Amino acid sequence: MFKKALLLGIVSGVLAGIAGLIYAHLYYSINEADFSKVASSIRIIASSLVGGVLAAIGFTILNTWLKRNGEIVFNLLFSIISFASLLMPIAYKLPTSLETPELFPGMVIPMHFFPALAWFTLKPLFIRQS
Repeated sequence: MFKKALLLGIVSGVLAGIAGLIYAHLYYSINEADFSKVASSIRIIASSLVGGVLAAIGFTILNTWLKRNGEIVFNLLFSIISFASLLMPIAYKLPTSLETPELFPGMVIPMHFFPALAWFTLKPLFIRQS
């Protein structure tokens, strides 16, 4: 079970990272707001990958501890954590050298949901209900 969950976490993390890079590129081309010094490509992919791997660990632990209700508790916690993580970009202190800092939350807030969306989308392909 853990191997499947870990593979799902890695694949969904990479997919979320790619989606984040595409979104950041589109955001830059539309708004011409460059936040690559703060939200670099490496950071976008790494944070998405870490989110996917942590989700795999949490999913495995909750399904081991809470046999019947593990998945629903995991889904609820993953959604709550995704929403709670929105406080980070709102509270983040940007360097004063950046132009249009008010556009920064608009770029990174949607990215906080990409790991959860990728996980929920790909889970039926990796872990089948018995």
